[in-house]
Amino acid sequence: MSQKLPENAVVVENALRERGARGEIVVLPEKAPTAAAAAAQLGCEVGAIANSLIFDADGAPLLVLTSGAHRVDVELIARTVGVQQVRRATPEFVRAATGQPIGGVAPVGHPAPVRTLVDTWLGKHEVVWAAGGHPSTVFPTSFDELVRITGGTPADVE
Repeated sequence: MSQKLPENAVVVENALRERGARGEIVVLPEKAPTAAAAAAQLGCEVGAIANSLIFDADGAPLLVLTSGAHRVDVELIARTVGVQQVRRATPEFVRAATGQPIGGVAPVGHPAPVRTLVDTWLGKHEVVWAAGGHPSTVFPTSFDELVRITGGTPADVE
């Protein structure tokens, strides 16, 4: 590690180690609050970026790890998880559920487990890049590892 990690990224790094994940947190030269920005800095397809989106699912947090090439269909997600309504969470809701800022939400490292769906489309990529708890940090992983470390459910999200 050539650069000191932001505090949230250290929490994520510890969570990754506890779960036996192989990837190391990488600090990008610039913040990457979008999949396109991350893909440009990493030199990969936007579809290989795992967007970590927190939704408010009938008042409970729901993390959807979706390919950067997809937009989440909230009605499909609501049916998938069996709730009345799924809507984009406020920044305050995201921070309370994850301890992390929008644009940097990692799949792990939250104060309490968050129900998670993992976009099956991510399985098309050998290497998937996920946020590391801060808008300028990411880590390499795979679809299978994301499902394992999050306890998530593979799902179609678009």
